[in-house]
Amino acid sequence: MLTRRMFVASGAAAGLSACARQAPTPVAAPAPVIPPLPAFYQAVPDEPFPVPAVPEGILKPRYWRQDVANLWPQRARGTIVVDPDDALLYFVESPEIATRYGVSVGAAGYAWNGTARLQFRREWPVWKVPAAMIARKPELAPYSVAKGGMPPGPGNPLGARALYLFQNGVDTLYRIHGDADPRELGRSVSSGCIRMLNQDAIHLYERALHGADVIVLPSMKSTGIGGIY
Repeated sequence: MLTRRMFVASGAAAGLSACARQAPTPVAAPAPVIPPLPAFYQAVPDEPFPVPAVPEGILKPRYWRQDVANLWPQRARGTIVVDPDDALLYFVESPEIATRYGVSVGAAGYAWNGTARLQFRREWPVWKVPAAMIARKPELAPYSVAKGGMPPGPGNPLGARALYLFQNGVDTLYRIHGDADPRELGRSVSSGCIRMLNQDAIHLYERALHGADVIVLPSMKSTGIGGIY
């Protein structure tokens, strides 16, 4: 039997329930929208080995090849500046303009800095594995300098192009090369120096000047990961 006291109590409880703060319904943050890639990131059809298109929706516009204001107007055309911490590479076009590329940075990209000379460049280079890397990874012994290295093509970590840097006539073992995974751009990777998308490595190769300065800025990051390509 519902008494008057029970009715009043139930009404008060209902009122309290109605006034209680309801837990908010979680709302998922929308995924960032990455605009369509420029046409120059399509597949490159006229190379001796496949250069597939960069997949859509992965590469942030910050890492697209683009013209930007030249931060080093006093430097000669052809100067290359690498900023490992920002994962960006600049090619000086004029006192006003530089071409900027996104890169991924391996351990060697943090371990060396200074000014080097672009000694030579290669299309579809052979990868000659340094002895120090073979000591850590004996399975790479078939690709040693003495055995002629790894032939060019798919699977070769130097990719479609490589630039070789020397200092005072000595090979720094520092390379700027292709075959970057677009998912890696802007990140630290396990080994290698400076990796570029093959499309960008080809573009830089065609513009690079023999003997030009290559300035690698000091890194504020530290890494214990070994490996040099």
